[in-house]
Amino acid sequence: MNFLEQLQSLDFNDIGRWPLLFRTLFIGLLFVLVLGGGVYYMVWRTQLPELETVEAKEAQLRTEFENKQRKAVNLEAYTEQLAEMETSFGAMLRQLPDRTEVPSLLVDISQTGLASGLDEELFQPTGEKQIDFYAELPIRIRLRGSFHELAAFVSGVAALPRIVTLHDIEIERDDEDLVLDLTAKTYRYLDEDVAAAGGQP
Repeated sequence: MNFLEQLQSLDFNDIGRWPLLFRTLFIGLLFVLVLGGGVYYMVWRTQLPELETVEAKEAQLRTEFENKQRKAVNLEAYTEQLAEMETSFGAMLRQLPDRTEVPSLLVDISQTGLASGLDEELFQPTGEKQIDFYAELPIRIRLRGSFHELAAFVSGVAALPRIVTLHDIEIERDDEDLVLDLTAKTYRYLDEDVAAAGGQP
């Protein structure tokens, strides 16, 4: 009787009468199945959520690493860009008058209007407003003159060494002249400690 015939003649109701080889194979197979099931339920199923968490953490860390690596590769370019920004900021900062220069800047704006041949009907600083790290000083101005004189005034203000911006511009015709109403704003840098305190220096 060959192996296949012996295997087919096995009675699952009387395992104890099986030949030793088949009993050993059956017990080994049963042991492997029980061990596999135990490993699956006791180890694999309980550790699967932990594995998924670790894999998600790995993906997050990989993304962070790639981002940091990109920054590290571009560090020299970022450093150069920062130096350029600091230089540019310093240049713009120098265009803001400090408290002692504001009166002379107001005189310069007024003189620009007079030098352009305009009649100055109103020149009224309206009070300083603090905004973040700088203060804004609006000045209400009304000037009378020709179109070319008004253009010369605007050009003269733009040529001032300090930052002055023009807002709320209104031009009306009055007989032969034009009347220009506007708000000129100049800005003053506040020291960091003053800006943090929100008070006057």
